[in-house]
Amino acid sequence: MSRLPAAGFAAAALLFVADQAAKYGVTQVLRLDELTNAREITPFFNLQFVANRGVSLGLLHASNDTSRWLLVAMTGLIALGVLVWMLREPKRIEQIALGCVLGGALGNILDRVRLGYVVDFADFHIGAWQPFLVFNVADAAITVGVLVLFVRALLVRDKPRAERDSVETTGNA
Repeated sequence: MSRLPAAGFAAAALLFVADQAAKYGVTQVLRLDELTNAREITPFFNLQFVANRGVSLGLLHASNDTSRWLLVAMTGLIALGVLVWMLREPKRIEQIALGCVLGGALGNILDRVRLGYVVDFADFHIGAWQPFLVFNVADAAITVGVLVLFVRALLVRDKPRAERDSVETTGNA
């Protein structure tokens, strides 16, 4: 570990704050809740309150306090793993992607600790067809961060050190 990944921490902080601000706006300013749960914004986008007690795709539904706190512990361990990876990651773009994942995870963890569920609200649709589940800023940040890491792992190849040294030596001759 050479120096702290400032860009990763900045991305995490920015996305955590944006996520919490959006959730505050939906629940406190617009007062969407389980009773008044939807507001049409455009023909293809609604703000719709969903109290998500599980994780992606409705998996690991926390129906009681024990499962809720187990879910908090599990997601906390994952966030800790992402933090360790970010601290060890030398590449800035990967640090930022990991910061997106970390900031999103922390936003959803805070909801689960404070409320017992995660506030989801973004509902994109085409007529009655909903290509996505209702999600939030944290979910989007996690998804984008993971996609960046995945694409870079598959498509971006660093040259081996011997090849880099050879190119640098011949280029300077």
